[in-house]
Amino acid sequence: MYDFMLTPEEQKVKKEARAFVREEISSDFLRKMDKNEITYPREFVEKLAERKLLGLRFPKEYGGRGMGWTAELAAIEEIGCLGIALGCAYSMPSIVGEAINMFGTQEQKEKYLKPYLEGKLVAAEALTEPRGGSDFFGAMTRADLKGDHFVLNGQKRFVVGAEGADFFLVYCRTNFEPDAHKYNRLSLLLVDRGPGVETEYLYGLMGCRGGGTGRLVFRDVKVPRENLVGELHGGALCFHQMMIPERMTSACGSLSMWAALDLAVRYSSRRRAFGKEIRKYQAVNFLVADSITRLDAARGLCYMAAKAIDNGYPNVRRLVSEAKRFATESAWEVVNNAMQIMGGIGYTEVYPIERALRDARLAMIWTGTNEIMNLLIQHEYYNEVLSPDYDKRLMENDATSPDDTERCFTDEDMMRIHEAGPENR
Repeated sequence: MYDFMLTPEEQKVKKEARAFVREEISSDFLRKMDKNEITYPREFVEKLAERKLLGLRFPKEYGGRGMGWTAELAAIEEIGCLGIALGCAYSMPSIVGEAINMFGTQEQKEKYLKPYLEGKLVAAEALTEPRGGSDFFGAMTRADLKGDHFVLNGQKRFVVGAEGADFFLVYCRTNFEPDAHKYNRLSLLLVDRGPGVETEYLYGLMGCRGGGTGRLVFRDVKVPRENLVGELHGGALCFHQMMIPERMTSACGSLSMWAALDLAVRYSSRRRAFGKEIRKYQAVNFLVADSITRLDAARGLCYMAAKAIDNGYPNVRRLVSEAKRFATESAWEVVNNAMQIMGGIGYTEVYPIERALRDARLAMIWTGTNEIMNLLIQHEYYNEVLSPDYDKRLMENDATSPDDTERCFTDEDMMRIHEAGPENR
């Protein structure tokens, strides 16, 4: 139904991704992941690489297809129906690959990006720290430069793919000047799994199981200086760029909750109560109407953000943040509605609705909580409206009495009123 938003080449990719999830991934495989019998789905990533579905946006010389965000969005929406863990395993090459492709050297692209997209290597991104969370620039993992190498110490947590990764993209502090600006403290390193790199344990996650999420500990790890991505102390620039694929893949992956709605719709067409299919009751079909409307609205916002990125729109941060927040919250509403439609059976393990519910909850937390998205959205919009280049018609000029004393007072106005004293107010 949404093919009109895609080019013929992008439609082809969407069909390839749809065929992949139908032909390659069994229900038994998904159940084993949810039971943590599979700690990392490396076989899944290798199969994606065989079909050249990894890193669609990257140059063909490194194994990509040189396509845009709209193509990747179309593929993620199909692959994400397998669950958030596999959706993340699919998206991670796009996230880690962004840093290497945008800021890496030619040698780094050959050594890491190309084999990554070929399925020969697996990577994970290490951002969050035990005492950090959303305070990303307060990172305490440190890398001391010692001649031709760094010595890395510290720890990261909630690292998706930690159990399966061959190398890690690690943000760490390299500028230890006490008055260093927060945007000039961090650097980004490519760290190979090896001596001093430990996966401490797997978390008991509510959802997103089987994705290898763990805590990393670095103890005196020697990292060659040539593994520095971008400039020394230039991690902030990399981070701000990386948040585009981080949040876009979260947003686009959330659109895959069409699968939960699809299940509920089919169930409501078979389940009978009081002499007729439950789909014929307003209480049920209004939930369906609300759900598909939310998904379509989220899809429209995601595609708008994707088009903005592909066309180099200067203010993509607001659109990407809106897409992430709205799509993830819509997914949560949709899967809850699907469970409500199915009733008690939806709350059991008979159907995978309960797994989808556990998965969907994480999307509103990771890659920046939705509260952080709100901060970004309002900040960018204030900058846009209050910019001297803003050239829209100003509605405030249409006020009945612009000079009315009930107008908004500036801080300077309030100071003058205060100084005047109550008798002169």
